[in-house]
Amino acid sequence: MNKNQDDNIKILKALGEINRLKIVDMLSSGEKCACIILESFHFTQPTLSHHMKVLMDSGIVKCRKEGTWIYYSLDTELCDKLIRFLNGILTSDEKCICSSNCIDKSE
Repeated sequence: MNKNQDDNIKILKALGEINRLKIVDMLSSGEKCACIILESFHFTQPTLSHHMKVLMDSGIVKCRKEGTWIYYSLDTELCDKLIRFLNGILTSDEKCICSSNCIDKSE
């Protein structure tokens, strides 16, 4: 696998948990303070911190600190790359990622 595929796998794994997927959905409408995100869930601040760490480690979410407040947003450039990746694997193309590994069933 190449690095781009590894990066995409890391993002998809991060999105494979329902609460993280909901957080990304919230952030799709713009930057949010951690306190606003936390109000939408029934879990503790340490649990939110864990989810945000996973999302930031995958690269899909970035954060900035302003005083004691932490603001989260989506990395739109990375989101666009992920969308292009998904479009690429979901469309029929000669550059299919499995083309070099496909087994000729006529043998």
